[in-house]
Amino acid sequence: MVAEAAGYTLVLPPGWERIPARAGADEAIKAILDAKFKELPPDLPRDQLAPYRAEIEGKLRRAAAQARKNGAIDLYLPVQLRNGLPVPASFVVSEGAIPTAGAGEPEQIVGYLVAESNGGAAVTVDGVTGARSEQAAGPDPDQGIDYGSRRVDYVLPLPGQDGRWLLFAFSTLGAGDPDDQVARVLVQLFDAVMSTFRWATV
Repeated sequence: MVAEAAGYTLVLPPGWERIPARAGADEAIKAILDAKFKELPPDLPRDQLAPYRAEIEGKLRRAAAQARKNGAIDLYLPVQLRNGLPVPASFVVSEGAIPTAGAGEPEQIVGYLVAESNGGAAVTVDGVTGARSEQAAGPDPDQGIDYGSRRVDYVLPLPGQDGRWLLFAFSTLGAGDPDDQVARVLVQLFDAVMSTFRWATV
């Protein structure tokens, strides 16, 4: 059990990258794209690649900006194609307090979250008990969300930091249906990533 956490580490699947949402996002995006474009055959016309790179860079910048707007500290997403297609999944990590009426201790709050969430369950991650929930969400055009998604949240108390929590929020479109096999396989992938979670100490 960690006495006090100063951060965390994760082992990512091949093709996934971390983009810090609060500071350093532009530098991280540039480094990711530099590395990926170096892998392309050298005989490809650079003038044709430039607009493609600019499009990808714009999408990554917008994703990082949206994550930052939502209070995230890190954004994780796949930047490598699978069978010629992008992997329809991502997750963000946020830090903050959890307002729960009448619950103060982490164990009480976890119990409250499990009871109040869809598909909620208590989980132990690197020696700390938190809450995991999973649900299928429909489209929400008013929020700019045109498709349904499957979402998984992990909520973990930070050891040694009373009232501070980490929230890991995963989302996937699957192959167009949040209940399809692709969505469920990607959820399993995210759970596997969370199994590699470790607290970092000072």
